[in-house]
Amino acid sequence: LKTTWQIFTGTYLISPLYLAEVAKDTALLHGVQIRVHESPNSSEVVTYAPITLFPSPVPKSAFYQALAVQVHYNTLVDKISQDADFLQKALASTITVDNFTARLFKIHQQVLEEGKAQSIVLGLNRSDYMLDQKNEGCPTLKQIEINTFAASFAGLTSHTPHVHRHILKVAGCVEESQRILDNNSAAGLAEAIAKAWELYGSKRAIVMFLVEENQINIFDQRCIENELWKRNISTKRKRFRDVSKTGSLDPDRKLFVDGQEVAVVYFRNGYMPQNYQSEQDWQARLLMERSLAVKCPDIGTHLAGTKKVQQVLSQPGVLEKFFPEQPQVVEQIRSTFAGLYTLDMGDKTIEMALRTPGLFVLKPQREGGGNNLYGAELQQVLQEVKGSEERMAYILMDKIHPTPVQNILLKRDAPLKISTCLCELGVFGTYVRKGREMVLNKCAGHLLRTKSSEHADGGVAAGVAVLDNPLLL
Repeated sequence: LKTTWQIFTGTYLISPLYLAEVAKDTALLHGVQIRVHESPNSSEVVTYAPITLFPSPVPKSAFYQALAVQVHYNTLVDKISQDADFLQKALASTITVDNFTARLFKIHQQVLEEGKAQSIVLGLNRSDYMLDQKNEGCPTLKQIEINTFAASFAGLTSHTPHVHRHILKVAGCVEESQRILDNNSAAGLAEAIAKAWELYGSKRAIVMFLVEENQINIFDQRCIENELWKRNISTKRKRFRDVSKTGSLDPDRKLFVDGQEVAVVYFRNGYMPQNYQSEQDWQARLLMERSLAVKCPDIGTHLAGTKKVQQVLSQPGVLEKFFPEQPQVVEQIRSTFAGLYTLDMGDKTIEMALRTPGLFVLKPQREGGGNNLYGAELQQVLQEVKGSEERMAYILMDKIHPTPVQNILLKRDAPLKISTCLCELGVFGTYVRKGREMVLNKCAGHLLRTKSSEHADGGVAAGVAVLDNPLLL
């Protein structure tokens, strides 16, 4: 049978069934694993993370463009998080209609009124892109969103290059296997966490991973934990209920959970409304935000990653406010923007989207994948909200049209078949600031996710996309 790789090269014949088994075995061998809960009452199942059989082609120029702009996005997010007036103005309409964003903003206000206990800021973010082939000529890099909260898969994607290199060698593509880059994103994120822990200044204090009750993507997080343990930094996994029951602040506002001082709170949970099951969970979030512990993200950085802020940044003159007398930086960032539109005032934008829904994406203020609306769903929601203030809970964005690629998606219990796929490139960024001094600002690695073109939205955790590697062309 012809493999997907033969579609790329027109050269090799080998059984894709055999290569699929090799890929699965190699993934498990190299730690590319994910824990699956089939039902609340079932035993846990550990399986390989969903991956592509082959790496997907990515233009080298666009790839390095995404890496180069990341340090500027780090700086931008940090500056926004410190600008209370900007956040107030940007989110003013959203918080009147979106209860979740309003609740987060209330915590932000409470922290500012009391005064921030901690001057150390830790940022771990991921900027996501697609290559837009809408216009003739070379595809252009366009940002989908920037994730400032729980940017995932730095751990697993640190291991996937080994998998695809091995697969290509088995398929006889030794030369191509050498074009897959090393990618130790987990070490990059751990380096920034370790720097924040070091600046906190207590060797007895721990790094606390704030996690979900049932964590599907646990091995991704374990990779980062293991990197911290290599540096002799203790980590603990806690949930909102643990903080609620055993968390406290001492007179200096040091955070203690279960009797242990916490130097860094690394939030891997708390970015969706359903993460807060009770008022106690909200109070636990406030307790952590008020504390001396370094938060990743702190509440200002969380708000900086909202869709509404993304839309406001695209308006003329806004980037210049954050990068005065740096026109080259402004241009680097702005060149990655897709068209973004407010729904706050007037009906012109809504009517435009209703006439041509295939050209747009409707985005609520939500993270985690699977929240965006397209086509008929977009039309239905816009018809429902166009006459009310509820429309201010959304933004509208130009739909990106990437070039499809052929690949085989390896998912648990899914049939093996060649699919037409779309790729999304993510770039990890890390920064640590103490007071006004930026002590670390880096691009920490990359992530490629691929999904079948039949799915409009959804990531790996949502069961739609799979892990991939860029084959630079």
